[in-house]
Amino acid sequence: MGEKLKVGLACNGQYFERGIKEHEVDRLKEFATFKWEEFDEMSDWYSPPESTPEVIEKFVEFASTVDAMVVCHGAPRVTGEILDAAPSMRLVGELEGDRFAQRIDVAACAERGVKAVDTTHASSLPVSEWALAMMMMGLKKVGAHYRRLITDQEWGTGYQRVHEPDFQMMGDLTGRTVGLIGGGNIARRLIELLVPFRVDILLHDPYLPRELATAMNFTMTSLKNVMSMPDVVVCLVPHTPATEGMLGAKELDWIRPGAVFVNVSRGQVVQSDALIERLRKNDIYACLDVFDPEPVPTDSPIRDLWNVFLTPHIASTTDGTGISFFGEMIDELERFHLGHDTKHDLMPRTLANRRGEELGNLDAVR
Repeated sequence: MGEKLKVGLACNGQYFERGIKEHEVDRLKEFATFKWEEFDEMSDWYSPPESTPEVIEKFVEFASTVDAMVVCHGAPRVTGEILDAAPSMRLVGELEGDRFAQRIDVAACAERGVKAVDTTHASSLPVSEWALAMMMMGLKKVGAHYRRLITDQEWGTGYQRVHEPDFQMMGDLTGRTVGLIGGGNIARRLIELLVPFRVDILLHDPYLPRELATAMNFTMTSLKNVMSMPDVVVCLVPHTPATEGMLGAKELDWIRPGAVFVNVSRGQVVQSDALIERLRKNDIYACLDVFDPEPVPTDSPIRDLWNVFLTPHIASTTDGTGISFFGEMIDELERFHLGHDTKHDLMPRTLANRRGEELGNLDAVR
């Protein structure tokens, strides 16, 4: 591999202890040197961290010694000033929890030929698995059956299995039509998981490169078609100013009777009152991992509807034995070190999608 890549990680101590595993560091050290510097700046999705001159000086000193800088919770913002003071830096990577890239000036990186990547999406894999599970549970009306069983009803007799409406469901996923609202990382992994079921996939995402439709075997179409034509509709869009409340009464009424609606993205994407009213018609079934507000209020009517299966935003929860944010970043760093293209570049289109910005002026997106 030649000379080892010099990799630095800037984050707070809490994240380092929680998110950085020793066996992953060992894997990184096979092709890179690695060092961690502790920073404890405050930041959130909507505003960049603000740092004192003393912190900036410390960050510059650290950055000037590495080829690749990985940032996460607690890190200062990687600005043009930082990059100019660190001429050897060729890659900046966001590890977790900053999908709006507040810790990286993406435009400054692009202007200086520095690669910007992002592995915040690593949680997409468990979310896609839970989406698949909820699709199948919805088709079986699992929530309605479970409610009856835990309330000590006699349920599942031969007569009931033939005559009760809750046993008259589509049941199987194989061969169905599935609608996906959003075509990001969760959707793409879900499409892979759906291959054995031989489903027809309709997908709506105005930000998605059209060539992916052929590569991944789905049909791009309008939101109305995605809502109204499939047997199962899955909401996978991020919460942005553009997607806030995007599914209201009109859109939810497009769902055809007998269909299943799944939401594993964000509760704010769906207008809760409108969803409750649609479900009260009792002609569709919903599986919801997210809701607005969260946690689901104890007096919310959504809790009382038998055609709803609820979980408390657990789709991305994992014990860490599977894919991790740092493990995904190591893969990306190795690709970069070997001269391959990186997979998870932060680009204007990426940020426009996440921020809900117009596509017409991508060059201006920062």
